Amino acid sequence: MFKETLQGFKKFILRGNVIDLAVGIMIGAAFNSVIAALVKDLLTPFIAALVAKPDFSKFSFTIHGGQFAYGDFLNNLFSFLITAVAVYFFVVLPINKVNERLAPKGLPPETVTKQCPECLSNIPAKARRCAYCTSVQKGKSDSK
Repeated sequence: MFKETLQGFKKFILRGNVIDLAVGIMIGAAFNSVIAALVKDLLTPFIAALVAKPDFSKFSFTIHGGQFAYGDFLNNLFSFLITAVAVYFFVVLPINKVNERLAPKGLPPETVTKQCPECLSNIPAKARRCAYCTSVQKGKSDSK
């Protein structure tokens, strides 16, 4: 029983989607550190040079003896926004441009479905018989 359990676990672990997920998580973690360094070491000092006060952690206000420290929230909000901007401009836009250049041009899109002439249902373009009315369909090779 234990041997069967281990064989099942081995089969589960070696499936493609589990390995792909593990690789994706590792790459995501490494990518996270790169983006965090970009924001912390390059973009935040640049903004600090423009605004002259990049740290809002000491900002707070008091109402009836209760202190509301909203500075950390502002720091995290700005960090999120800067990270989102960095990911968009340094990752998403360049990848979209590369995909546009690599995409095939001038090819007509392949038809996925066609209409059955008997019952007017949409059926797969390569179907030889309608799934709804069972009429025989004429394809490109059938029309002689």
